[in-house]
Amino acid sequence: MRLKPFAESADANAIGNEMHRLIVELYPICRSITGNGVRETLRLIGRYFPLDVREVPTGTAVFDWTIPREWNIRDAYVKNWHGEKVIDFRRSNLHVVSYSAPVRARMPLEELKGHLFSLPERPDWIPYRTSYYNESWGFCMAHHELARLKPGEYEVCIDSTLEPGHLTYGEHFIRGQREEEILISTHVCHPSLANDNLSGIALATFLAVTLEKLQRYYSYRFLFLPGTIGSIAWLFCNRDRLAKIKHGLVLVDVGDQGIFTYKKSRRGDAEIDRAALHVLKHCGKGYRIKEFEPY
Repeated sequence: MRLKPFAESADANAIGNEMHRLIVELYPICRSITGNGVRETLRLIGRYFPLDVREVPTGTAVFDWTIPREWNIRDAYVKNWHGEKVIDFRRSNLHVVSYSAPVRARMPLEELKGHLFSLPERPDWIPYRTSYYNESWGFCMAHHELARLKPGEYEVCIDSTLEPGHLTYGEHFIRGQREEEILISTHVCHPSLANDNLSGIALATFLAVTLEKLQRYYSYRFLFLPGTIGSIAWLFCNRDRLAKIKHGLVLVDVGDQGIFTYKKSRRGDAEIDRAALHVLKHCGKGYRIKEFEPY
């Protein structure tokens, strides 16, 4: 069912509340660069406007990259010799290294520690780690919990699959007076990370909803795709339309309390750079400008 856009008279708080509600829905979903988590995320975004969902098969060559196998996970845990879960994927999907291969084994703590990751400098945080292109497995946990693990035999389970499938992305096109497009991209491959990048997903969604109601000079294309490999796949599959792209923006890390940050295009003096700088100079808030880097 397509949702009605928020009222045109809605103030910033009302819009913010709508965005927050979307983030709350998206937060528990275990996303990665492929899999059902991405599909469910796109399904929820698609309630706000028609979303064209595309799938690129495993093994497809996209420039000098290759679409990997599809990863899905149902459950994961580590139990001690009392049968108590000392790590539980259902408590936080950050506990499992993304793209971990399936595992069912018993092993001593000394062996298990080779597959455990923490941040000693941030003892209360669960780190986020991935293993997209190097098959392995692992768990992430708060360092203070790791330090409490006692020697003994542990049961390890990662109920996941790594099989031929698809990479999935979504796009929404808003026609303007001209065929030239402004491309707005945001990545949908991170799990329960609010700022990176549920904030970008929410902002892109409601920016599209707002633009639908305005008169537009340029056309706009919104992309919701996995980071890096998703962008490469989209570029490869749309080589015939790249000449229509006039400007592009990537929305990421837009939900914290820091100042606005704008990273310049590779040219550094493109029209979009000048426009962004003009807006930031007159926004009445702090900002910083970063030079281009491919990261």
